[in-house]
Amino acid sequence: MITLRHAAERGHADYGWLDTHHTFSFADYHDAAHMGFRALRVLNEDRVQPGRGFDTHGHRDMEILTWVLEGALQHRDSMGNGSIIRPGDVQRMSAGTGVHHSEFNASQHELVHLLQIWILPERKGLPPGYEQKAFSASDKRGRLLLVASRDGRDGSVTVHQDVSVYACVLERGERTRQLLASGRHAWVQVARGEVSVHGRRLAAGDGAALSEEAVVELEGVQEAEVLCFDLA
Repeated sequence: MITLRHAAERGHADYGWLDTHHTFSFADYHDAAHMGFRALRVLNEDRVQPGRGFDTHGHRDMEILTWVLEGALQHRDSMGNGSIIRPGDVQRMSAGTGVHHSEFNASQHELVHLLQIWILPERKGLPPGYEQKAFSASDKRGRLLLVASRDGRDGSVTVHQDVSVYACVLERGERTRQLLASGRHAWVQVARGEVSVHGRRLAAGDGAALSEEAVVELEGVQEAEVLCFDLA
């Protein structure tokens, strides 16, 4: 079974400095039919104006992944971490018992475009943690590359939940697939470009939930960047 979530159906808010779309209920956007998918709770697409950003604020009991598509994002947190996140980087912050952080556009001239992903942790009260790794475009080209997993295998960042996150870049006509074990589910999110998911065309911002499927099949319609979540 495949259920599509088109970009135009998402929640949307424009604050001037932030233009944001919410695949699932978030902040002032509430839709009881879209509260998340399995352990995937938040999937926001944000565009932040130069020099602007999210002032210091707190989180608890959430696994937060940040995926930058364009520009650069400056991160600081109460654990003492400070970094710049660029395209190809995956940042994982485990909020656990409590973390405060800020995220700002690192440029005074260019927009930053990113996906922010929240995953429910396997249990509450975990110690806060931070991790950031870079994955080259060539490693993602034509295949689903593991970028986050429960056990940190194959050089991926570690997420405290039974989830595997893959990224890929597909040229037009290029195909890739990911097997799903019995009882597993998948969410496919198109970050840019267009792809076909089991023959169904998805454009940038579109998502698809897959349940009771044995495989995820992707084909590039035009050059595209895609995230795929393998979920319990």
